[in-house]
Amino acid sequence: MRIETLRQRLRDLGAKPGHEARVLRAWLQAQPLTAGPRRAEDVLPLAVREALPALAAELDELARVRSEHPGDDGSARLLVDLPDGQMVESVLLLKDGLCVSTQVGCAVGCTFCMTGRDGLLRQLGSAEIVAQVVLGRQRRPVKKVVFMGMGEPAHNLDNVFAAIDLLGSEGGIGHKNLVLSTVGDRRVFDKLESLQVGDVRPALALSLHTTDAALRAQLLPRAPQIGIEELVARGEAWARASGYPIQYQWTLLAGVNDNAAEIDGIVRLLKGKCAVMNLIPYNENEGLGFHRPDRERAAEMLRTLHRRGILTKLRNSAGQDVDGGCGQLRARAATVKPAEIRRQWRATATDAAG
Repeated sequence: MRIETLRQRLRDLGAKPGHEARVLRAWLQAQPLTAGPRRAEDVLPLAVREALPALAAELDELARVRSEHPGDDGSARLLVDLPDGQMVESVLLLKDGLCVSTQVGCAVGCTFCMTGRDGLLRQLGSAEIVAQVVLGRQRRPVKKVVFMGMGEPAHNLDNVFAAIDLLGSEGGIGHKNLVLSTVGDRRVFDKLESLQVGDVRPALALSLHTTDAALRAQLLPRAPQIGIEELVARGEAWARASGYPIQYQWTLLAGVNDNAAEIDGIVRLLKGKCAVMNLIPYNENEGLGFHRPDRERAAEMLRTLHRRGILTKLRNSAGQDVDGGCGQLRARAATVKPAEIRRQWRATATDAAG
């Protein structure tokens, strides 16, 4: 389901903009759809009130927790069932954060990531993306949403920005706490630059992982063809326009991108930029051939970058103790072959278009 479809259904029942916003706010806060500062009987049209029980049941089906995997660090990975039986992962983070997925699978094919192993299986609708936030809020407060789960948001841009707009306008989440992550795609930058005054303006995270173009092409084999310098330059332009520093994501891979040459490259690219470098020790996936560097190596890289003038943070990779790296929970639970999933998705999309 798309958010616009949900809005249109409410309008068809006679809902005015204020009624529509009230129902959406109740859903986004994980409350009954009749919740609000005044009684629903005094505010909502009769046709809307009569339709709410069925609508609530339908919204509940958009995302359901199949299993929950608490981590020792206070995070919790959620394996989430979608209406068609597919699964994605969400992560409850520390400090009231939530990481959501935007696709089932991923077309970028990062060689160190389990999610991209089978390619893109299907897109998530905007309401399915938002429904993950509702699930999170049923368990704990959610004041920050990062679009860093399964999938490449740039490949599902309309649904992702519709979700961002709703969460920023009716969901009570500040613009800088809506963080869009991408491997780097000109379409994302073009979309951000087209936003008007009053639009929700998300913060941006760029998955860099290396400053070596040849190595980046190996690690991210199907990422859009955009040079590293252009990626950083366009990121810097958005940081200046939005007022939020760019978060550069760097998955630390032992013996691959944790060396002195990479430190020199980071300093060359980011010195003086409105940027934060996030070093994220690899969450190991069995069989993919990459390893997590030891803690002291990661800490030394952090200290060196700090000494050389780069604001750097060493992040925890949630789910280490439950083997819950992105895509691992889904991979263990999936039984349907990827080719069959893609066939079913295309058939459904064709039917909807017809």
